[in-house]
Amino acid sequence: MCHESSSSTTPLSHVLQGGYAHPLTQSLQAERSLTKDMLMFPIFISDNPDAKEPIDSFPNQYRLGLNVLEGFLRPLIEKGLQSVILFGVPMKCQKDARGTPADDATGPTISAIILLKSKFPSLFVAADVCLCEYTDHGHCGFAVGRPGGEIDTIVSVDQIAEVALSYARAGADCVAPSDMMDGRLVGAIKTALVNNRLANRCCLMSYLAKFASALYGPFRAAACSAPSSGDRKGYQLPPNARGLAKRAIMRDISEGANIIMVKPAQTYLDVLSEARVLAPSHPLACYQVSGEYAALLAGRKSQSLPSSWRLPI
Repeated sequence: MCHESSSSTTPLSHVLQGGYAHPLTQSLQAERSLTKDMLMFPIFISDNPDAKEPIDSFPNQYRLGLNVLEGFLRPLIEKGLQSVILFGVPMKCQKDARGTPADDATGPTISAIILLKSKFPSLFVAADVCLCEYTDHGHCGFAVGRPGGEIDTIVSVDQIAEVALSYARAGADCVAPSDMMDGRLVGAIKTALVNNRLANRCCLMSYLAKFASALYGPFRAAACSAPSSGDRKGYQLPPNARGLAKRAIMRDISEGANIIMVKPAQTYLDVLSEARVLAPSHPLACYQVSGEYAALLAGRKSQSLPSSWRLPI
């Protein structure tokens, strides 16, 4: 049993064990390896326990309630699925400007974490950490009274770190902040994990190079998380910000990220390449976003793509 050092004496980037605490994350440490074990399946968790709702904008995907989650996943796990990432889709809670329901102990994400770790102990369960599904304005941070989605960073960082800690306490193997808040967000989450003796068990995967993109449209419809006003260009990276992405990569590595991510992956292969150069020793996650998925399905349906292509459906 390992005991963590105080965060006041140990640099956050030196806390490594959470990045290889699970057999799956141990396998991710290998270089130049790509197997089905490394695919992470996104799951949209409804707060309607019996839901299996088809998502119009996201063919072959569903919003799933807790009562159907086990039955839906078991055949996939039997075929080799080893990892999922959870996105809560609350429809019944009272949303507010701060996203307070995000870490509700009876909410969809925490309930799903507890269920999945009980039913499938070896399954690697990651939890997306963001506030947009839980705020009444649809932005990824605290934005009350601020025009165009301008974010109060200090309040947002504190709130998101608390949410990440709640997910880790519930049993998540990985917390994945996707909000793109500034101001040492990854460091705040890592500090919370260290101080609560969870950093050596829970992995931190940072969406550090997440670009503003129209390709997120189907996902926002699926998660009911589109902004009610303004957009997210004030905190997601500009599409042409290659240099800024490099700075974000170095920042989050220094703050203790165990896995780094580029999103959308297909349209930023140059950034993926540079991320590997900047962080040769970190696992690199490539996020195929909903718009890319939709484009592949449309290509298959129109027969523009060869029928021999195997698509993620």
